[in-house]
Amino acid sequence: MAPTKKQETEKTGLARGINKGTKTTPIINKPRPSRRKGAASKRTNFVRGIVKEVAGLAPYERRVIELLRNGKDKRARKYSKRKLGTFGRAKAKVDELQRVIAESRRAGH
Repeated sequence: MAPTKKQETEKTGLARGINKGTKTTPIINKPRPSRRKGAASKRTNFVRGIVKEVAGLAPYERRVIELLRNGKDKRARKYSKRKLGTFGRAKAKVDELQRVIAESRRAGH
C-alpha cells in the first residue's frame, strides 16, 4: 500500500526497499495566484480612503444613513441591495455606513 500524502517519508534513492525512489523536494501547497484576485492592496485601500475623505458620501449612501438613523435597518439593506446589485454587497455597505455613523457620534461627543 502506497503512503498517503500526510504520512509521506523521505525516499532513500534506492530502487528497492520500503522507501524506494528518487529523492525529491516536497511539493509546497501554496495558494494559486487566482485565489488572490480581487483582494485589495494597501495602495488601493489608501487611495480609496483619500477619495472618500475628499469626495464624501454618494447620494444613495446619504439616504441609507438617513434610513439607519430612523431605525429602518431592513429598508436600508433593501435600498442598498437595489443600488449595489447583491444582498452581500448591500449588507457590507450598511455595516460600513453604520461604522461611519458611530465614528461621527464619537467625533461629536
